[in-house]
Amino acid sequence: MTDLYLASASPRRRELLAQTGVTFEIVSAPVDETVLQDENPHDYVLRLARAKARSGWLAAQAQGKPALPVLGSDTTVALGALILGKPEDAADAAAMLRQLSGSTHQVLTGVALCRGDDIDAVLSVSDVTFATLTEAQIAAYVASGEPMDKAGSYGIQGWGGLFVSQLSGSFTGVMGLPVHETASLLARAGLGHLA
Repeated sequence: MTDLYLASASPRRRELLAQTGVTFEIVSAPVDETVLQDENPHDYVLRLARAKARSGWLAAQAQGKPALPVLGSDTTVALGALILGKPEDAADAAAMLRQLSGSTHQVLTGVALCRGDDIDAVLSVSDVTFATLTEAQIAAYVASGEPMDKAGSYGIQGWGGLFVSQLSGSFTGVMGLPVHETASLLARAGLGHLA
């Protein structure tokens, strides 16, 4: 029996959500990810997580699916107040990596659970420090294609993890779904291993 819907096509989120002990189906939940004027990274990522969960709820209802909770999530990389989303192209990816090189940034992942008009949300914030990268390392990493669909132009679970010299926070949160926070959110709804 299905416990909930996941409003994400990310294979990483599917793998991580499976660790919580829930059974789930994927629902399509496209949302506009444009940053609002003067929106800070915390508000941005929580707004998108809620919007994805709500969009997934509406999509499931429109498809005549059973009224199950919908989990939505969004991850962004913030360098101070600057939000680094997914790169537009290789040049954009290289520029982001140069900005992250030799500095500490935050990775924020918002997770929201929608049940009709009720949306519960949590935020995971991790501090990630990059080693100083050479132009050759940046060029090789961009050429690998790995950065192209990832916030901040890197994936910690892949080759991008080689650039991380220090992490304070949630490794799975940096991957895209903080399993502890997600499991606690689900438990409040009576779902998963922690319920």
